[in-house]
Amino acid sequence: MSTSGFRPAVIPLMAVAAGVIVANIYYNQPILKEIALSLQVNESQIGKISMLSQLGYGLGMFFLLPLGDKVNRKKLILLLCALLVLTLFFITLTSSLTVLYVLSFFVGLFSTPAQIILPMAATLGKDNRGKNVGVVFSGILVGILGARVLSGFITELFGWRYVFGISSGMVLVVTLLLKFYLPEVPSKFKGSYLHLLKSTLALVSEYRVLRQAALLGAFTFGVFCSFWTTLTFHLSGPPLNYNSGIIGLFGLIAIGGALVAPYFGKLADKGNVQRSLIITVSMIIGSILLIKVFPYSIPVLILSVFFLDIGVQATQITNFTRIYSLHEEAHSRMNTIYMTTYFIGAAVGTYFGLLSWKLGEWDMATWQMLLWSVIALVIVIFSNRRK
Repeated sequence: MSTSGFRPAVIPLMAVAAGVIVANIYYNQPILKEIALSLQVNESQIGKISMLSQLGYGLGMFFLLPLGDKVNRKKLILLLCALLVLTLFFITLTSSLTVLYVLSFFVGLFSTPAQIILPMAATLGKDNRGKNVGVVFSGILVGILGARVLSGFITELFGWRYVFGISSGMVLVVTLLLKFYLPEVPSKFKGSYLHLLKSTLALVSEYRVLRQAALLGAFTFGVFCSFWTTLTFHLSGPPLNYNSGIIGLFGLIAIGGALVAPYFGKLADKGNVQRSLIITVSMIIGSILLIKVFPYSIPVLILSVFFLDIGVQATQITNFTRIYSLHEEAHSRMNTIYMTTYFIGAAVGTYFGLLSWKLGEWDMATWQMLLWSVIALVIVIFSNRRK
Protein backbone atom coordinates (compact mmCIF):
# COMPACT_ATOMS: atom_id res chain seq x y z
CA MET A 1 0.00 0.00 0.00
CA SER A 2 1.49 3.27 -1.06
CA THR A 3 0.58 6.43 0.75
CA SER A 4 1.32 10.04 0.04
CA GLY A 5 3.34 11.94 2.62
CA PHE A 6 3.20 9.32 5.37
CA ARG A 7 5.38 10.02 8.41
CA PRO A 8 5.47 7.66 11.42
CA ALA A 9 4.87 10.61 13.78
CA VAL A 10 1.35 10.96 12.35
CA ILE A 11 0.21 7.81 14.20
CA PRO A 12 0.22 9.50 17.65
CA LEU A 13 -1.72 12.40 16.09
CA MET A 14 -4.28 9.94 14.74
CA ALA A 15 -4.58 8.39 18.22
CA VAL A 16 -5.16 11.78 19.86
CA ALA A 17 -7.63 12.81 17.16
CA ALA A 18 -9.60 9.57 17.45
CA GLY A 19 -9.78 9.96 21.24
CA VAL A 20 -10.87 13.62 21.06
CA ILE A 21 -13.58 12.75 18.53
CA VAL A 22 -15.03 9.63 20.16
CA ALA A 23 -15.10 11.27 23.60
CA ASN A 24 -18.08 13.37 22.50
CA ILE A 25 -20.40 10.37 22.72
CA TYR A 26 -19.64 9.96 26.42
CA TYR A 27 -19.37 13.49 27.78
CA ASN A 28 -23.06 13.56 28.69
CA GLN A 29 -23.11 10.43 30.88
CA PRO A 30 -21.76 11.77 34.21
CA ILE A 31 -23.55 15.13 33.87
CA LEU A 32 -27.06 13.97 33.02
CA LYS A 33 -28.47 15.22 36.32
CA GLU A 34 -27.04 18.74 35.78
CA ILE A 35 -28.44 18.90 32.24
CA ALA A 36 -31.83 17.67 33.50
CA LEU A 37 -31.94 20.36 36.20
CA SER A 38 -30.93 23.04 33.72
CA LEU A 39 -33.65 22.08 31.22
CA GLN A 40 -36.16 21.25 33.97
CA VAL A 41 -36.83 17.68 32.83
CA ASN A 42 -36.72 14.32 34.61
CA GLU A 43 -33.96 11.69 34.61
CA SER A 44 -35.73 9.36 32.17
CA GLN A 45 -36.17 12.15 29.62
CA ILE A 46 -32.59 13.42 29.77
CA GLY A 47 -31.13 9.90 29.72
CA LYS A 48 -32.34 9.58 26.13
CA ILE A 49 -29.59 11.90 24.93
CA SER A 50 -27.05 9.15 25.74
CA MET A 51 -29.15 6.62 23.85
CA LEU A 52 -29.50 8.91 20.82
CA SER A 53 -25.79 9.73 20.59
CA GLN A 54 -24.95 6.02 20.66
CA LEU A 55 -27.65 5.25 18.11
CA GLY A 56 -26.29 7.97 15.82
CA TYR A 57 -22.80 6.54 16.15
CA GLY A 58 -24.05 3.05 15.38
CA LEU A 59 -25.86 4.20 12.24
CA GLY A 60 -22.79 6.19 11.23
CA MET A 61 -20.80 2.99 11.48
CA PHE A 62 -23.07 1.34 8.92
CA PHE A 63 -23.77 4.16 6.46
CA LEU A 64 -20.56 6.22 6.65
CA LEU A 65 -17.71 3.93 7.72
CA PRO A 66 -17.81 1.78 4.52
CA LEU A 67 -17.11 4.95 2.52
CA GLY A 68 -13.55 4.69 3.85
CA ASP A 69 -13.03 1.93 1.25
CA LYS A 70 -14.54 3.98 -1.59
CA VAL A 71 -13.71 7.69 -1.25
CA ASN A 72 -10.74 9.75 -0.11
CA ARG A 73 -10.54 8.97 3.60
CA LYS A 74 -8.80 12.20 4.51
CA LYS A 75 -11.52 14.36 2.92
CA LEU A 76 -14.25 12.25 4.52
CA ILE A 77 -12.67 12.59 7.97
CA LEU A 78 -12.25 16.37 7.63
CA LEU A 79 -15.84 16.88 6.42
CA LEU A 80 -17.36 14.90 9.30
CA CYS A 81 -15.11 16.60 11.85
CA ALA A 82 -16.19 20.04 10.59
CA LEU A 83 -19.85 19.04 10.99
CA LEU A 84 -19.09 17.75 14.50
CA VAL A 85 -17.54 21.10 15.47
CA LEU A 86 -20.71 22.93 14.40
CA THR A 87 -23.03 20.46 16.15
CA LEU A 88 -21.15 20.76 19.45
CA PHE A 89 -21.25 24.53 19.21
CA PHE A 90 -25.04 24.51 18.68
CA ILE A 91 -25.47 22.34 21.80
CA THR A 92 -24.01 25.16 23.89
CA LEU A 93 -26.79 27.45 22.66
CA THR A 94 -29.89 25.26 22.99
CA SER A 95 -32.41 25.30 25.81
CA SER A 96 -34.84 22.91 24.11
CA LEU A 97 -34.87 19.23 25.01
CA THR A 98 -36.14 18.29 21.53
CA VAL A 99 -33.31 20.20 19.85
CA LEU A 100 -30.83 18.59 22.25
CA TYR A 101 -32.17 15.16 21.24
CA VAL A 102 -31.56 15.96 17.55
CA LEU A 103 -28.11 17.42 18.15
CA SER A 104 -27.10 14.47 20.36
CA PHE A 105 -28.00 12.10 17.53
CA PHE A 106 -25.84 14.08 15.11
CA VAL A 107 -22.96 14.21 17.60
CA GLY A 108 -22.93 10.42 17.42
CA LEU A 109 -23.29 10.36 13.64
CA PHE A 110 -20.48 12.88 13.06
CA SER A 111 -18.14 11.13 15.52
CA THR A 112 -17.68 8.33 12.96
CA PRO A 113 -14.14 9.54 11.97
CA ALA A 114 -12.77 7.84 15.10
CA GLN A 115 -13.53 4.47 13.47
CA ILE A 116 -12.39 5.60 10.00
CA ILE A 117 -9.03 6.54 11.48
CA LEU A 118 -8.60 3.14 13.19
CA PRO A 119 -8.53 0.91 10.06
CA MET A 120 -6.68 3.68 8.21
CA ALA A 121 -3.81 3.21 10.66
CA ALA A 122 -3.55 -0.41 9.50
CA THR A 123 -2.71 0.78 5.96
CA LEU A 124 0.16 3.04 7.07
CA GLY A 125 3.59 1.54 7.64
CA LYS A 126 2.76 -2.07 6.80
CA ASP A 127 5.68 -3.45 8.82
CA ASN A 128 4.21 -1.91 11.98
CA ARG A 129 0.53 -2.52 11.29
CA GLY A 130 -0.26 -4.13 14.64
CA LYS A 131 1.62 -1.48 16.57
CA ASN A 132 -0.09 1.37 14.69
CA VAL A 133 -3.57 -0.03 15.24
CA GLY A 134 -2.76 -0.60 18.90
CA VAL A 135 -1.66 3.01 19.40
CA VAL A 136 -4.80 4.41 17.77
CA PHE A 137 -7.06 2.01 19.64
CA SER A 138 -5.43 3.10 22.90
CA GLY A 139 -6.28 6.69 21.98
CA ILE A 140 -9.90 5.70 21.46
CA LEU A 141 -10.02 3.93 24.84
CA VAL A 142 -8.56 6.93 26.66
CA GLY A 143 -11.06 9.18 24.88
CA ILE A 144 -13.99 6.98 25.90
CA LEU A 145 -12.93 6.68 29.52
CA GLY A 146 -11.36 10.11 30.02
CA ALA A 147 -14.51 11.84 28.72
CA ARG A 148 -16.34 11.16 31.98
CA VAL A 149 -13.54 12.62 34.09
CA LEU A 150 -13.21 15.75 31.94
CA SER A 151 -16.93 16.45 31.66
CA GLY A 152 -17.44 16.02 35.40
CA PHE A 153 -14.73 18.54 36.29
CA ILE A 154 -15.70 21.09 33.64
CA THR A 155 -19.35 20.93 34.70
CA GLU A 156 -18.43 21.35 38.34
CA LEU A 157 -16.30 24.42 37.58
CA PHE A 158 -18.18 26.17 34.77
CA GLY A 159 -21.43 24.37 33.91
CA TRP A 160 -22.41 21.63 31.46
CA ARG A 161 -22.56 23.82 28.35
CA TYR A 162 -18.84 24.51 28.63
CA VAL A 163 -18.16 20.79 28.20
CA PHE A 164 -19.47 20.88 24.65
CA GLY A 165 -18.03 24.33 23.89
CA ILE A 166 -14.53 23.27 24.93
CA SER A 167 -14.90 20.02 23.02
CA SER A 168 -15.92 21.95 19.91
CA GLY A 169 -12.64 23.85 20.13
CA MET A 170 -10.64 20.66 20.70
CA VAL A 171 -12.18 18.96 17.68
CA LEU A 172 -11.45 22.07 15.59
CA VAL A 173 -7.78 21.94 16.58
CA VAL A 174 -7.33 18.25 15.72
CA THR A 175 -9.23 18.79 12.45
CA LEU A 176 -6.72 21.47 11.39
CA LEU A 177 -3.80 19.23 12.39
CA LEU A 178 -5.25 16.32 10.42
CA LYS A 179 -5.70 18.60 7.40
CA PHE A 180 -1.98 19.41 7.37
CA TYR A 181 -0.46 16.09 8.48
CA LEU A 182 -2.83 13.23 7.64
CA PRO A 183 -1.55 11.42 4.51
CA GLU A 184 -3.60 10.62 1.44
CA VAL A 185 -4.59 6.95 1.22
CA PRO A 186 -5.93 5.75 -2.16
CA SER A 187 -9.29 3.97 -2.06
CA LYS A 188 -9.62 0.38 -3.28
CA PHE A 189 -13.31 -0.08 -3.89
CA LYS A 190 -14.49 1.01 -7.36
CA GLY A 191 -18.15 0.00 -7.28
CA SER A 192 -21.22 2.06 -6.39
CA TYR A 193 -22.24 3.03 -2.86
CA LEU A 194 -25.13 0.56 -3.00
CA HIS A 195 -22.76 -2.19 -4.08
CA LEU A 196 -20.47 -1.21 -1.23
CA LEU A 197 -23.27 -1.66 1.30
CA LYS A 198 -24.32 -4.96 -0.28
CA SER A 199 -20.77 -6.29 -0.09
CA THR A 200 -20.65 -5.24 3.56
CA LEU A 201 -23.87 -7.09 4.37
CA ALA A 202 -22.62 -10.16 2.49
CA LEU A 203 -19.87 -10.54 5.08
CA VAL A 204 -22.50 -11.24 7.75
CA SER A 205 -23.71 -14.41 6.08
CA GLU A 206 -20.22 -15.41 4.99
CA TYR A 207 -18.45 -15.35 8.34
CA ARG A 208 -19.88 -17.09 11.40
CA VAL A 209 -17.14 -15.68 13.63
CA LEU A 210 -18.09 -12.14 12.59
CA ARG A 211 -21.72 -12.76 13.57
CA GLN A 212 -20.74 -14.20 16.94
CA ALA A 213 -18.24 -11.43 17.70
CA ALA A 214 -20.71 -8.67 16.76
CA LEU A 215 -23.50 -10.16 18.88
CA LEU A 216 -21.18 -10.66 21.84
CA GLY A 217 -19.88 -7.10 21.47
CA ALA A 218 -23.43 -5.72 21.43
CA PHE A 219 -24.41 -7.40 24.69
CA THR A 220 -21.20 -6.60 26.58
CA PHE A 221 -21.10 -2.97 25.49
CA GLY A 222 -24.82 -2.70 26.20
CA VAL A 223 -24.04 -3.68 29.80
CA PHE A 224 -21.21 -1.14 29.87
CA CYS A 225 -23.39 1.78 28.71
CA SER A 226 -26.33 0.75 30.88
CA PHE A 227 -23.96 0.67 33.85
CA TRP A 228 -22.43 4.12 33.28
CA THR A 229 -25.76 5.81 32.54
CA THR A 230 -27.52 4.49 35.65
CA LEU A 231 -24.40 4.77 37.82
CA THR A 232 -24.67 8.55 37.44
CA PHE A 233 -28.16 8.51 38.99
CA HIS A 234 -27.10 6.01 41.66
CA LEU A 235 -24.10 8.05 42.81
CA SER A 236 -25.89 11.41 42.67
CA GLY A 237 -28.88 10.22 44.70
CA PRO A 238 -29.19 9.39 48.42
CA PRO A 239 -27.42 8.20 50.46
CA LEU A 240 -24.22 9.01 48.48
CA ASN A 241 -25.27 12.37 46.93
CA TYR A 242 -22.04 12.81 44.93
CA ASN A 243 -21.55 15.79 42.62
CA SER A 244 -20.51 15.53 38.96
CA GLY A 245 -16.83 16.07 39.76
CA ILE A 246 -16.66 13.05 42.07
CA ILE A 247 -18.74 10.94 39.68
CA GLY A 248 -16.31 11.80 36.91
CA LEU A 249 -13.42 10.45 38.99
CA PHE A 250 -14.79 6.94 38.52
CA GLY A 251 -13.65 7.30 34.90
CA LEU A 252 -10.03 7.33 36.13
CA ILE A 253 -10.59 3.88 37.63
CA ALA A 254 -11.90 2.68 34.27
CA ILE A 255 -8.79 4.02 32.50
CA GLY A 256 -6.69 1.86 34.81
CA GLY A 257 -8.76 -1.13 33.77
CA ALA A 258 -8.23 -0.34 30.09
CA LEU A 259 -4.44 -0.52 30.56
CA VAL A 260 -4.78 -4.14 31.69
CA ALA A 261 -7.23 -5.18 28.95
CA PRO A 262 -4.67 -5.55 26.07
CA TYR A 263 -3.17 -8.57 27.88
CA PHE A 264 -6.16 -10.59 26.75
CA GLY A 265 -5.42 -9.70 23.13
CA LYS A 266 -2.16 -11.60 23.57
CA LEU A 267 -4.12 -14.65 24.72
CA ALA A 268 -6.18 -14.42 21.54
CA ASP A 269 -3.01 -14.10 19.43
CA LYS A 270 -1.83 -17.38 20.96
CA GLY A 271 -5.06 -19.11 19.98
CA ASN A 272 -6.71 -19.01 23.41
CA VAL A 273 -9.80 -17.13 22.18
CA GLN A 274 -12.39 -19.22 24.00
CA ARG A 275 -10.48 -19.13 27.26
CA SER A 276 -9.92 -15.38 26.98
CA LEU A 277 -13.61 -14.65 26.32
CA ILE A 278 -14.84 -16.86 29.17
CA ILE A 279 -12.52 -15.02 31.58
CA THR A 280 -13.47 -11.53 30.37
CA VAL A 281 -17.24 -12.09 30.36
CA SER A 282 -17.01 -13.77 33.77
CA MET A 283 -15.33 -10.60 35.04
CA ILE A 284 -18.34 -8.61 33.89
CA ILE A 285 -20.76 -10.97 35.64
CA GLY A 286 -18.70 -10.94 38.82
CA SER A 287 -18.58 -7.13 38.85
CA ILE A 288 -22.36 -6.81 38.47
CA LEU A 289 -22.94 -9.35 41.24
CA LEU A 290 -20.68 -7.39 43.59
CA ILE A 291 -22.44 -4.06 43.09
CA LYS A 292 -25.80 -5.76 43.41
CA VAL A 293 -24.95 -7.27 46.79
CA PHE A 294 -23.09 -4.15 48.07
CA PRO A 295 -24.77 -1.22 46.27
CA TYR A 296 -23.47 1.55 48.58
CA SER A 297 -19.96 0.27 49.34
CA ILE A 298 -17.43 2.60 47.68
CA PRO A 299 -14.55 0.05 47.75
CA VAL A 300 -16.84 -2.49 46.04
CA LEU A 301 -17.95 0.11 43.46
CA ILE A 302 -14.30 0.94 42.71
CA LEU A 303 -13.41 -2.75 42.25
CA SER A 304 -16.50 -3.31 40.13
CA VAL A 305 -15.75 -0.38 37.83
CA PHE A 306 -12.16 -1.61 37.43
CA PHE A 307 -13.00 -5.22 36.59
CA LEU A 308 -16.11 -4.38 34.59
CA ASP A 309 -14.03 -2.17 32.32
CA ILE A 310 -11.31 -4.80 31.96
CA GLY A 311 -13.96 -7.33 31.00
CA VAL A 312 -15.70 -5.15 28.42
CA GLN A 313 -12.58 -3.69 26.79
CA ALA A 314 -10.71 -7.02 26.77
CA THR A 315 -13.71 -8.67 25.12
CA GLN A 316 -13.61 -6.01 22.42
CA ILE A 317 -9.87 -6.42 21.84
CA THR A 318 -10.29 -10.19 21.56
CA ASN A 319 -13.16 -9.71 19.11
CA PHE A 320 -11.02 -7.39 16.96
CA THR A 321 -8.29 -10.04 16.91
CA ARG A 322 -10.83 -12.58 15.67
CA ILE A 323 -12.47 -10.54 12.91
CA TYR A 324 -9.31 -8.92 11.52
CA SER A 325 -7.99 -12.41 10.79
CA LEU A 326 -10.91 -13.24 8.50
CA HIS A 327 -10.49 -11.09 5.35
CA GLU A 328 -7.40 -8.97 4.75
CA GLU A 329 -9.03 -6.82 2.05
CA ALA A 330 -12.23 -6.00 3.95
CA HIS A 331 -11.08 -4.62 7.30
CA SER A 332 -13.18 -1.45 7.01
CA ARG A 333 -16.32 -3.40 6.11
CA MET A 334 -15.65 -5.95 8.85
CA ASN A 335 -15.29 -3.01 11.20
CA THR A 336 -18.59 -1.63 9.89
CA ILE A 337 -20.55 -4.78 10.77
CA TYR A 338 -18.91 -5.15 14.15
CA MET A 339 -19.11 -1.52 15.27
CA THR A 340 -22.64 -0.97 13.94
CA THR A 341 -23.92 -3.91 15.97
CA TYR A 342 -21.73 -2.86 18.89
CA PHE A 343 -23.19 0.64 19.17
CA ILE A 344 -26.75 -0.40 18.46
CA GLY A 345 -26.22 -2.70 21.44
CA ALA A 346 -25.02 0.35 23.36
CA ALA A 347 -28.15 2.34 22.48
CA VAL A 348 -30.47 -0.56 23.36
CA GLY A 349 -28.54 -1.24 26.57
CA THR A 350 -28.84 2.41 27.57
CA TYR A 351 -32.57 2.36 26.82
CA PHE A 352 -33.19 -0.73 28.95
CA GLY A 353 -30.95 0.66 31.68
CA LEU A 354 -33.09 3.81 31.81
CA LEU A 355 -36.30 1.76 31.71
CA SER A 356 -35.04 -0.48 34.51
CA TRP A 357 -34.08 2.56 36.56
CA LYS A 358 -37.55 4.02 36.09
CA LEU A 359 -39.18 0.75 37.19
CA GLY A 360 -36.93 -0.13 40.11
CA GLU A 361 -33.89 2.14 40.22
CA TRP A 362 -30.49 0.56 40.99
CA ASP A 363 -31.84 -2.85 42.00
CA MET A 364 -33.75 -3.32 38.76
CA ALA A 365 -30.93 -1.82 36.66
CA THR A 366 -28.40 -4.32 38.03
CA TRP A 367 -30.79 -7.22 37.34
CA GLN A 368 -31.00 -6.06 33.72
CA MET A 369 -27.18 -5.82 33.46
CA LEU A 370 -26.79 -9.27 35.01
CA LEU A 371 -29.24 -10.77 32.50
CA TRP A 372 -27.36 -9.28 29.54
CA SER A 373 -24.02 -10.48 30.96
CA VAL A 374 -25.30 -14.05 31.30
CA ILE A 375 -26.58 -13.96 27.71
CA ALA A 376 -23.10 -12.84 26.62
CA LEU A 377 -21.55 -15.82 28.45
CA VAL A 378 -24.01 -18.17 26.73
CA ILE A 379 -22.92 -16.75 23.35
CA VAL A 380 -19.28 -17.45 24.22
CA ILE A 381 -19.98 -21.00 25.41
CA PHE A 382 -21.91 -21.93 22.26
CA SER A 383 -19.56 -20.21 19.83
CA ASN A 384 -16.54 -21.72 18.13
CA ARG A 385 -13.81 -20.55 15.80
CA ARG A 386 -15.22 -21.92 12.57
CA LYS A 387 -15.66 -19.28 9.85
